[in-house]
Amino acid sequence: MKDLRSRLNLCISLVLLGCGTQTNAAGAFDPQSPWMFGDWNGERTALQQKGYDFNFGYTGELANQWDAKYHSGHPTQYADQFVLGAHLDLEKIAGWKDTEAQITVTERNGRSLSQRSEALAGHLSSTQEIWGRGQTWRLTDFWIKKKFLDQKLDVKVGRFGEGEDFNSFDCDFQNLALCGSQVGNWVGDQWYNWPVSQWAARVKYNVTPEVFAQVGVYEYNPENLKRGKGWNMSTDGSKGAIIPLEVVWQPKLDLGQGALPGEYRAGYYYSTADAEEIKNKTETDHKQGGWIVLKQQLTAHKGDVNRGLTGFINVTVHDSKTNSVKNMQNIGLVYKGPFDARPKDDIGVGLARIEANDDVNKNLDSEYNAEIYYGVHATNWLTVRPNIQYVRNVGAYDHRGENVWVGGIKLVTAF
Repeated sequence: MKDLRSRLNLCISLVLLGCGTQTNAAGAFDPQSPWMFGDWNGERTALQQKGYDFNFGYTGELANQWDAKYHSGHPTQYADQFVLGAHLDLEKIAGWKDTEAQITVTERNGRSLSQRSEALAGHLSSTQEIWGRGQTWRLTDFWIKKKFLDQKLDVKVGRFGEGEDFNSFDCDFQNLALCGSQVGNWVGDQWYNWPVSQWAARVKYNVTPEVFAQVGVYEYNPENLKRGKGWNMSTDGSKGAIIPLEVVWQPKLDLGQGALPGEYRAGYYYSTADAEEIKNKTETDHKQGGWIVLKQQLTAHKGDVNRGLTGFINVTVHDSKTNSVKNMQNIGLVYKGPFDARPKDDIGVGLARIEANDDVNKNLDSEYNAEIYYGVHATNWLTVRPNIQYVRNVGAYDHRGENVWVGGIKLVTAF
């Protein structure tokens, strides 16, 4: 509880700083600055112009159990993450044409309501997406990227996760089933999303300005999951590779309100590593599956394309012989700038269905996760998103599953 109180105090302090410094003209805590600590007397912008772009961020997520069908009590948990990063434009720094690099270090802490609440025991998703993969320090990014052929060919090598490039999706919701790369959530024993990294290579080719295709090879090494291996650079323990392929279309469609951006992804993955078959524990196979991600802005608010309604759909399908989740789907809407007095706020609502593999247990069916949030853009460096979540059939137990209401707060800030 002492750790929870200290984390909550930090959360409250950040909110108060964001709301209480509106009169500052410049510098630290300026609400118009993208950074809480300001521009370092102009030095930060000067470094960016020279090719050095530093990132210091914090995300905190609180979850409280409001009500449950079979369990009483109102437990509360808090989890968070610090991010320290540097993006390097090596053309500006060293004269290497069309070359850039990234170094990111993350630290996760806290506890998850989904792991601590009796009502949420067996929860397939998570009420706090920021929790997991070992609450520890990790080297999350350590890569270099170069473009060739008039920037049509893009090659990236180093240490990074699949979800940075493949099956990518926004992470504004707090519930895991509505946040980020969904393949990594349901094939997590081999596909490692942020903040875990592994040795990898990704090659992307821009077919047209709107269409690109890409393929990657990612080391599958269970050692990288261990809490004491957050800085692991060795390939000892490697079991094979995950090979994803994806085609992405990023159009700007005229839907009667100007050119509105969209993103459409279709992909497939295959694992060369052995995987135990669900039915016959003595046989091995290889994991494979696919995904579709659809995201399209549907309206512009009074002609402003930076505001308006965006819809999204995510679908993943997995090999039922080797995977405990057969498939998942989510759908939702996000409205940016709903009120003229609050043009940078946003409202989101989403619903996700996760179908469990009944070969694991004949009593399993599907778990449903829903969330609605309101994002308060307190300053350009602080956003607070109160949310309400509803989990039906916890653990995908259709006939005797628990139904739970959860209240949450997601805090995102940039130092």
